Amino acid sequence: MTTFDFGNGLVPAHQHPNGGGWVADTATVSETAYVGPDAMVYDNAKVSNNAEVYDNARVYDNAWVSGNARVYGNARVYGDTWVSGNAEVYGNAEVYRNALVYGNARVYGNAWVSGDAVVDGDAVVSDDAVVDGDAWVSGNAVVDGYARVSGNAVVDGYAKG
Repeated sequence: MTTFDFGNGLVPAHQHPNGGGWVADTATVSETAYVGPDAMVYDNAKVSNNAEVYDNARVYDNAWVSGNARVYGNARVYGDTWVSGNAEVYGNAEVYRNALVYGNARVYGNAWVSGDAVVDGDAVVSDDAVVDGDAWVSGNAVVDGYARVSGNAVVDGYAKG
């Protein structure tokens, strides 16, 4: 049995045949997905379809990355989150708790998307921005800088803030 330390001690794991990254035996990664050599997928996380996890990215807990989504850089996707479609999470960004990121959305820089927040369409959350709670960012909206969108807020269309 092969084991690997994902940060909390050795667990049964294997290297993914498409990319060579480490995958815990409790996680599920499709053969068509890509897990780069320095990336990790563990706990009960799922990576499916043509999704890609690479660089120093981590996908864990019950997170699910699917479709053509990409998680890379030092990004972290965890909790009960879902990243799908053509969405990208990269840089030092974190998507966690029950957040959804899908469509062509991008979350990057030091941005955080958490709680039950949704980022979809062509929306961008970047820099040090935070989207949390039940907030929804969609359309062509851009949330950047040190902006915070929270509670039941909705940012839609061509908004920038």
